[in-house]
Amino acid sequence: MSTALLLIDIQNDYFPGGTMVLEGSEEAGARAGKLLAAFRHAEQAVIHIQHLSLRPGSTFFLPGTPGAEIHAGVAPQAGEPVIEKHYPNSFRETTLMATLKEKGVDELVIAGMMTHMCVDATVRAAFDFGLRCRVAHDACATRDLVFNGETIPAAHVHGAFLAALQGIYTTLGSVAEVSP
Repeated sequence: MSTALLLIDIQNDYFPGGTMVLEGSEEAGARAGKLLAAFRHAEQAVIHIQHLSLRPGSTFFLPGTPGAEIHAGVAPQAGEPVIEKHYPNSFRETTLMATLKEKGVDELVIAGMMTHMCVDATVRAAFDFGLRCRVAHDACATRDLVFNGETIPAAHVHGAFLAALQGIYTTLGSVAEVSP
């Protein structure tokens, strides 16, 4: 079994000063950086996912802006693929599956942003493609959502989405638990 680290959308717009700041992004980003260092130290594959929004009216991840750049705390090194995507699912209309096949990867350790959107969509798709997944729950972040006039706090959104994924789609662990 070959494992790769998949870092999803850890980009500047999600951090303070960006246009879509997430709750806990700095802490989650720092933990993702530690996970990245562990994978590099173990000489295991690392793949970065970068969302570039092409949707009319988008306000963040606009191509060519500093906000769309991968955050410095998890900046890619030479030889680490950066796969651009335009949808929440990191597999949709990208080279991710081909890259995984080329590297012989059948298991993903995932960290990233937003828990309720791109992390969720990617984990579910990975499962459907027969890949085993482990999510570093403390290296993911999200934001408050509104439903039926009620604000759902980010911590509840994060917990609900991870709870829904746990067991069938993925196993969950802290950065320390999923590190090589």
